[in-house]
Amino acid sequence: MKTQLNPIEILIIIFGSILFAFGINYFTIPNQLSEGGITGLTVIIHYLSDWSTGLINFTLNIILFTFSVKYLDKKEIIYTLIAIVVSSTALFYTEGVETVFTSDTLLASVFAGLFVGMGIGLIFRSGGTMGGTTIIARILNQFLGMSVGSAMLFIDIVVVIGSIYIIGIEKALYTVIAVYVGAKVMDTIIKGKEEKVAVTIISRYETKILNEVLTRMSRGITVLEGRGGFSNQRRELLYLVINKYEIPTLKDIIYGIDDEAYVTIYTVSEIIGKGFKARKEKGKTPVK
Repeated sequence: MKTQLNPIEILIIIFGSILFAFGINYFTIPNQLSEGGITGLTVIIHYLSDWSTGLINFTLNIILFTFSVKYLDKKEIIYTLIAIVVSSTALFYTEGVETVFTSDTLLASVFAGLFVGMGIGLIFRSGGTMGGTTIIARILNQFLGMSVGSAMLFIDIVVVIGSIYIIGIEKALYTVIAVYVGAKVMDTIIKGKEEKVAVTIISRYETKILNEVLTRMSRGITVLEGRGGFSNQRRELLYLVINKYEIPTLKDIIYGIDDEAYVTIYTVSEIIGKGFKARKEKGKTPVK
């Protein structure tokens, strides 16, 4: 199957990569803070050697990326490479900036977390990763059920603890704030895409709606047998689960065919099964 790349998603990844670099070079480094994961290692190596953050970021992420390719599909591989190249390039061209927005360490930590979290969140939302520990976070999300933000927070805290010996305990504590803010912002952005809703459709033209959903949305749909409580007439109901942002498209399909269709939409808290989250049984290892 040919890999379909979305120009809008690529533009969002590029924008997110630039936001990420902005947060690092305009808030983190000028205030001698650190970060978590590979980004934290990049910053620490920069403090110790004065090497380019862009070069360090690219080298570390590409090394880890080569060991993680098997966990990504072709589209994610391409998007991740774009994110790594653009973020590293943006870091390179914005390093050594003279503009310092704030020398207040608390403000710097909050805004560093905001920009880094927004950047990585947009990259994830568009189907890519930042390489490095973001790939590990997605693996933890897939096999342990941890949210991406929580998984990255755990990994980041480990790296931040190690940075105490370089930036001192006070700066490390401020870095924890930046990492926490970044994880929360990231989760908020990602969950906007991942939130699922279940939809039940009752219509006289269920076959037309079913075919249109399959064609335009490429979504699986279940046909249920129903019977009207008042009319006692048998009718087929359609049931499907979609991402929340797909609701407008589904409504266009339904009401473009039947403006009298009865539709119920409700949020689901968890979905387990083929195509969604795999069921994990005690003592069993997921098949890879």
